Amino acid sequence: MTTTYWQVGRRIVEFEQAGHARAEYGERTLSRLASELTALHGQGFSVRNLQDMRLFYLGWPIQQTVSAKSELPRFPLPWSAYVRLLSVQNAAARAFYEAEALRGGWSVRQLDRQISTRFYERHAKSKEKAAMLRKVMAGEFETARPEARLVETEVARIKTVVERATLANSTGGRP
Repeated sequence: MTTTYWQVGRRIVEFEQAGHARAEYGERTLSRLASELTALHGQGFSVRNLQDMRLFYLGWPIQQTVSAKSELPRFPLPWSAYVRLLSVQNAAARAFYEAEALRGGWSVRQLDRQISTRFYERHAKSKEKAAMLRKVMAGEFETARPEARLVETEVARIKTVVERATLANSTGGRP
């Protein structure tokens, strides 16, 4: 399905926009296409979805090798992962997240978390890149969000209180 969305984006850019990154000013290309495609095929062709498909084609152009010209590109991640990757402006960071999502088998939620916590930037600055990747793959990496650390601290405090109460009950109130 993802390849189909890429093809729709390609069609928009190459045929509807005559190969330009944007349509001519005043043309309501995506609105018109959204109406036509929805009438023909039903839901799934909103203006927003067509914008994403167009950006997807522009963000993942086909590689211009002799063999690649005759092949369709392969997109192993789900469509929602590519939509999330479209928000990453830095092309190197986007390629990094795509490769790591494939290598690590990240869900879209995991990919979103890594992008939100700026994993690429932290990884680029890290001296121990391999160790950092191992932690992320194992799900052990601490998030950069302060509220997550606060929750973890509060959970640890509650566990300690419960353990002490359980110990006090089992020993008859003696420490």
